[in-house]
Amino acid sequence: MTRAFLSLGSNIEPEKNIVQAVKMLADNVRLVKSSTVFLTHPLRRRSQPCYYNCVVEVDTEIDPVKLKTEILRSIEEKLGRKRGRDKYASRTIDIDLELYGDLRLSTEDLVLPDPEIRHRSFLSGPLCELEPNLIMPDTGERICEIAAKFRNQKMERLEDFSNKLCKLIKGLGV
Repeated sequence: MTRAFLSLGSNIEPEKNIVQAVKMLADNVRLVKSSTVFLTHPLRRRSQPCYYNCVVEVDTEIDPVKLKTEILRSIEEKLGRKRGRDKYASRTIDIDLELYGDLRLSTEDLVLPDPEIRHRSFLSGPLCELEPNLIMPDTGERICEIAAKFRNQKMERLEDFSNKLCKLIKGLGV
């Protein structure tokens, strides 16, 4: 089994779509735990609704490229995700593979670790919360040092929904 971290985000019916995505993930990977869910402002589209974002730790034996292209993309499609030219469009669900063990990989379909971890507080912060001693396999940086660079960025903690999601994952991860 390989420990992996998946990011989940939604700004279209986020509570419904994140719960559904987690349930569908449980059919393919072993759910371990979830970070706090944060409410964040959309990137480059201030007129959009805010996003719910979190990171989920999983154990899997599925190859990382297959996990992304077959499992994660399939879940997104089933939940109504429409991919187009606008990378910043609103979405029902966005599921990305952030880290896959200590693997370093760069293909047309997948880069690991996800380079966006260093640029987005809603990725580095939850990763630091889940695994404070995590060392980035590509640079040797500590995840909490990366997250500390975003201290001035405000992310609202969604405690009630976070608790609901954690209970769901505990129930599904058994």
